[in-house]
Amino acid sequence: MEPDRLGLFSEGEKRSRVPSSRGFATITVAVGLGALAHAVLTWPGRATIALFAGGALVAFVAEAVVITIDWLEHHIGPKVAGVPLYVLFGWTGAVYIAFQTALLVTDGWTAVVAAGVLATTYDGLTDHRGVAEGYWTYTDDLPGPRHRGVPWWNFAGWFAVSTITAGFAVPFL
Repeated sequence: MEPDRLGLFSEGEKRSRVPSSRGFATITVAVGLGALAHAVLTWPGRATIALFAGGALVAFVAEAVVITIDWLEHHIGPKVAGVPLYVLFGWTGAVYIAFQTALLVTDGWTAVVAAGVLATTYDGLTDHRGVAEGYWTYTDDLPGPRHRGVPWWNFAGWFAVSTITAGFAVPFL
């Protein structure tokens, strides 16, 4: 039986199951910290530092660029150079989970590319929800396809950032 039928949710909760912006940011940070904790316990230290520190830096630069050129605006803080700090946890956590998943079936650079595909697929399934909930807005007017309001360049960026981030760990694994 669905929880709604059991009377477990208020009317407001029934209308929207997506967390508030604070809840969304908190969940994103928790996923990133959980991924980091798993890496600390299971990976060599250098691989963990390479993926999480290197990945956070690449994600920060990529986000800052698209914010600076007015293609993207985030609506949740705190921010540095327009980049909300929580997204750095989201990027690295998603890439780590995608890379670990890829490593279950392959290794090396093949796993890196597979992680890029998996992380980009995840973004394709979820990014439009963040737009719909008002967590961020795409402000570009570039021509080209959009998937549920999310521009093509976002997915290209996810693939590039995810692949580079996963690639940082390979020399140390």
